[in-house]
Amino acid sequence: MGMKNHVIGLVVHPRNDVSDSVAVVTGLAEGHGVRVVARPEDAVRLQGVEPMDESELADRADFVFSLGGDGTMLGAMRLVAGRPTPVLGVNHGNIGFLIEVSPDGLPQALDRLIEGDFGLEPHSCLELTGHDDPALAFNDVVLTSTTPWTAVSLDLEINGVRHGYFRSDAVVVCTPTGSTAYNYAAGGPIISPSAPLIGLTPVAPMSGITRPIVLGGDETVLLRAPSHETRLSLDGATTLNVAEGADMVLRMRPNAVNVVRFDSDTHGARTRIKLSLLDLPLRPDQLVELVPKNLRDRARLPRL
Repeated sequence: MGMKNHVIGLVVHPRNDVSDSVAVVTGLAEGHGVRVVARPEDAVRLQGVEPMDESELADRADFVFSLGGDGTMLGAMRLVAGRPTPVLGVNHGNIGFLIEVSPDGLPQALDRLIEGDFGLEPHSCLELTGHDDPALAFNDVVLTSTTPWTAVSLDLEINGVRHGYFRSDAVVVCTPTGSTAYNYAAGGPIISPSAPLIGLTPVAPMSGITRPIVLGGDETVLLRAPSHETRLSLDGATTLNVAEGADMVLRMRPNAVNVVRFDSDTHGARTRIKLSLLDLPLRPDQLVELVPKNLRDRARLPRL
């Protein structure tokens, strides 16, 4: 794949040092006639990177690289949602379910991108309408009351039919990707990424619906708070306040973004390790399987 005249957009962690990865990308870009760009507020601290307005970056980037953790990756995914632009995650944060390569693996990853030797994993997102311009969330939308320490009370309609109400500390509406985040911590189900489903989980429910609900990806969810203003948090990044009585409509938007994958087996193994860190019950022999084979073999060597 020729890279000349291509544009690589960087979305970076707001605090962590990503300079080594930036140097790898800009070093390769110079030799292939590729522009490397970032939002102006990020470009000022990245050597060899041009500033570009966010909307222009979203339109013009041929690839977007996320240098950070899952939060940074989710931001990159929201940036290019609805476009075919491949998004590659490079881990400069905490353990990330979405991240594909470590900084050490970036040079090889770039070679494979140039060769076209990679796959794309489509991710769906939730689209929120009814309050303002449509807003997107790839992990979850969390609804709470705007008054601290007050329960949220939400009427639920599915496909225009009333289905009772929630009264709880919060309600988490999640995608399969987000099912292992707040939804999991609140006792909701883990949803396979291969299943186009929507999860609704009440957090510390007091009355009304007290169990998680799993819906099909083509269903329309409407939540309405008849007696209080509601705060919505999208992927933990964007916060909106919605007036009492307003309709909050959530739908699944399929295949909204493409995430770069080099080896689905490796990604599956990493996901299994990360899920095990969420206290999934494993027997000791299953835990040993999570240790990479080269480390297992080394552990069997006699001590000197």
